[in-house]
Amino acid sequence: MQPPINVSPEQAAAHLQPEVWQQVNRLHLRKILCEFAHELIIHPQLQYSENGWGYYKLPADIPGIEYRFRARILSLDHWYIDTASIEKYVNNVSVTPESIPFIIELRETIGISETVMPVYLEEINSTLCGSAYMHTYNKRTARELAVAGYQVIEQAMMAGHPCFVANNGRIGFDATDYRQYAPEAADPFALIWVAAHRSRTGYAGVTALSYEQLIQEELGDDTLAAFNGILENMGLLPADYYFIPIHPWQWCNKLAQLFAEDISERKLVFLGYGQDQYLPQQSIRTFYNVTSPGRRYTKTSLSILNMGFMRGLHASFVLTAPAISEWVNAIIENDIYLRRKGFVLLQEVAAVGYTNPHYASIIKDDNSSYNGMLSALWRESPKNRLKPGQRLMTMAALLHVDSYGNALLPELIKVSGLSTEAWLQRYLDVYLSPLLHCYYYHDMRFMPHGENLILILEDHIPVGAIMKDIGEEIAVLNKNIPMPDNVKQIYMHVAEELRILSIFTQAFDCFFRFLQQILVEHAGFAEEAFWQLVANCILAYQQQHPELQDKFNRINLFAPEITKTCLNRLQIRNNRKMVDHMYNPFKSQQFAGTLKNPMTKHQQQLTLV
Repeated sequence: MQPPINVSPEQAAAHLQPEVWQQVNRLHLRKILCEFAHELIIHPQLQYSENGWGYYKLPADIPGIEYRFRARILSLDHWYIDTASIEKYVNNVSVTPESIPFIIELRETIGISETVMPVYLEEINSTLCGSAYMHTYNKRTARELAVAGYQVIEQAMMAGHPCFVANNGRIGFDATDYRQYAPEAADPFALIWVAAHRSRTGYAGVTALSYEQLIQEELGDDTLAAFNGILENMGLLPADYYFIPIHPWQWCNKLAQLFAEDISERKLVFLGYGQDQYLPQQSIRTFYNVTSPGRRYTKTSLSILNMGFMRGLHASFVLTAPAISEWVNAIIENDIYLRRKGFVLLQEVAAVGYTNPHYASIIKDDNSSYNGMLSALWRESPKNRLKPGQRLMTMAALLHVDSYGNALLPELIKVSGLSTEAWLQRYLDVYLSPLLHCYYYHDMRFMPHGENLILILEDHIPVGAIMKDIGEEIAVLNKNIPMPDNVKQIYMHVAEELRILSIFTQAFDCFFRFLQQILVEHAGFAEEAFWQLVANCILAYQQQHPELQDKFNRINLFAPEITKTCLNRLQIRNNRKMVDHMYNPFKSQQFAGTLKNPMTKHQQQLTLV
């Protein structure tokens, strides 16, 4: 079934049918139960066990309401819940379980304030609506996606961030906007361009990239000449302006009104649409050029609320990204080990940011959404990182389950011709090994979750990994590493006992925890076998780098217990601004209890596959 192209009010809700709504609510409620139990927000009560499954009940805050389900608790306190087993009872009468009533019925247990609750429910409703859309129209099978192109796979992703319960809020989009701009729904569209006066605008690029070269390469001669002509016909000098790409929603909903004075004074000049067509990526404000795939990714300000943040781009922040990216990239490219593993960065090569003087004068917080309404960032195209015979796949795809309930990962392994063990070993070698090296050898940590990493595949087998979102999420944990002054803000002080979390939380708890369930549920691959492969990867790296043994001992990935980082607790605390400190998220982090480390039993037990 294809979605309607021209969306009428009736068509905007056409995917909200009873059967689909019940299906996506059941899937989403499974996620709520899994993640809230994992974070110790709720405490399901074990009634009995049978054939490897535990049977649980969870009383609501309201007397007479109770939820029941069966689950297996996998490593890292991951609740693998049988979706079909979820039941709700009101005074012992079975009723249909749904996500929104669950949150309301357990709001005291969950600890959601009256201030946070309405927006949180709106985010969950939006997440459910998006899921219903995808289950109605997104009918590509896991088998088809296993051999599909990069953008086809990117648009097919259905689950969003694996940890967050309210992960596709996109508050600000209406139903028509969703059909135009959500990554799973959008057709290619053009970006709007404005000319921004240099008195209020900054440009930054890597050493070899001037503004003039950037804009000529991104627009082409004809469009550039046309835009310059618009300024000249108004009696303005093109040399007095920087050109900035803008998301069409941002122009219509924010800039045309809130920046009205700037427009009237010709500090901002509307130029029109560019010629190239773009597709939004999973991060929603980053765009892949489908007209000219060799041109750069474009990332723009987008003032919608999504997963705990207003998705703006702050001028003072983006202008630091090229210098940071260039410095980090030099380290990566000059490291023989990382080159051998096929680990590369997508450099953020240029940025332009506009400062509205009224907001800047009264709001000193650079992280304020009002100071992030008009900026853009250009990132290398991953297409340029490929060799003949290679293709790209977002790492998030390894967790994808299609609308028929089939997982992509087993299909990908099947077409590769490798065994599950051999394929996973190759994957860990290009993903985990480089992370270990960056962390232990260079004191450098990334944010390597599924959406931030692109796998390079050859014959359907991972042969490399591309890390992105460098400027926003890179951190150096050693203040003694020499850095230029314009890069030093990426130094992050982390308490010794929390340093392990830089790898353990992002790679293990936020990705491997879900990957193990995919392997158990859809591939019949034992979780212990998976964790043995992870241990092999870590032990192999440690054996290759005995000079780092002191660090291995101090920051021990085989420690018996690890502090549990809780992302939903963070969002529930403040779902408009989860992190107060842009360069140090640990200052806002929420912790609850500890995790038993599945690595501990495999220490010093390197086995060959």
